Amino acid sequence: MKFVSEPKNDTLKTIVGVACASKAIEEGHDVSVFFAAAGTRLLDPSYIDELNKEMGPDLTVVSQMMATITENATLYCSFASVKATLGHIEGDGALIVPDDKIKWSGPPGVIELSSASEVQLVY
Repeated sequence: MKFVSEPKNDTLKTIVGVACASKAIEEGHDVSVFFAAAGTRLLDPSYIDELNKEMGPDLTVVSQMMATITENATLYCSFASVKATLGHIEGDGALIVPDDKIKWSGPPGVIELSSASEVQLVY
């Protein structure tokens, strides 16, 4: 699963992507998720709060799905994208997942995952 699009441009599509990744994990699939470009916004706690509100007042559905993803998927991320999109630097603890739980990469990681995967979903 790759999240690269600006999630603010299509909130519903973003939530569907998160739901698909979470459901694949729940069904026992081996899931890797690469966050790049504006897709790194999904690692921002305040943006996840916004997505929760889209689902309804006082709901935490998106947080729950992201917890499933961050606790069970192999996570990849472009650190340059985190810096450019969110303004964070490595080690500042600003993401919904600790830096040491992420495989930091750029295009080489995307290519490696793409060539090794049987199925790819891109949001």
